[in-house]
Amino acid sequence: MNSDVITGSLLSVPVLAFILGVTAARLKADLRLPDAVYQATAMYLLLAIGLKGGVALRDADPAEVASPIVLSIVLGLLIPVAAFFALRVMTRLNSVDRGAMAAHYGSTSLVTFTAALVFLDTLGVAYEGYVVTLLAIIEVPGILVGLLLAGKAASGAKTSEVLREVVTGRSVLLLAGGVVIGVLSGPIGFERVEPFFGSLFTGVLTLFLLEMGVLTGRRLGDLRTAGWGVVLFAIVFPVAAGAVGVASALAIGMTQGGSMVLGVLCASASYIAAPAAVRLALPSANPGITLTTSLGITFPFNLIIGIPLYWWMAQELAGVFT
Repeated sequence: MNSDVITGSLLSVPVLAFILGVTAARLKADLRLPDAVYQATAMYLLLAIGLKGGVALRDADPAEVASPIVLSIVLGLLIPVAAFFALRVMTRLNSVDRGAMAAHYGSTSLVTFTAALVFLDTLGVAYEGYVVTLLAIIEVPGILVGLLLAGKAASGAKTSEVLREVVTGRSVLLLAGGVVIGVLSGPIGFERVEPFFGSLFTGVLTLFLLEMGVLTGRRLGDLRTAGWGVVLFAIVFPVAAGAVGVASALAIGMTQGGSMVLGVLCASASYIAAPAAVRLALPSANPGITLTTSLGITFPFNLIIGIPLYWWMAQELAGVFT
């Protein structure tokens, strides 16, 4: 990897803020944001990404968007299945905990996705503006398939409750709502709010990642009880899923930047939307395992190593599909 990729990932202000949060947590210093501020920054990021994605989607050719949407649905269905059976080979988790893990890894991480966009923007790399639509598309089937694999959401009533929890949850609702607003308002409408939702975006992301760093640092101690198989899965599976995402995106003609973003979506694990759905559908699942792996291992791995790795994959594989 060249030096600008390494610098763009490791020395960006948001990533350094994340490292500061982890360090503070390990030193038992209190850098946590007030809960109201944390919730506000999360809502801001979701709505801002949705708005910008909607504006880009308005100008996109429907024929150009169709294949990535179909691909995202397919990946959203297959990744949790692959995670479920990989966990059966690599760990001794029961079917409920494997299903809960599959739901987390079948879903996506908004913050990892956002960091990937900032990474590409820092390098001046173009990507399809509609990628935020793919984020929302992968989110829902990834969670539902994982829960169904656990065998605890088989009844119609339970499935409908879980579907409602996922679709009306803050992540999907704000993202989808932002996309709709962006499509309806267009570039002229977004221009009026750009100083808030555009110029301040990286600063707000920095605050959010500081909080994520603190939460991650507090979870690192749980790694001792997770088991080496789970730890290995939390690193190896995202890399494999990310490679599939990058390669399949390039195969259907997406740009290197867009392919890298889809790879990040496939490689990331949810720690916002999925835990709420799992808590409702799988009350017996162990949240310590799912949150420790998704937030304590996969998230920092993707943030520091994974994002530049998937960008390198996109560059190296681009020649194969041209």
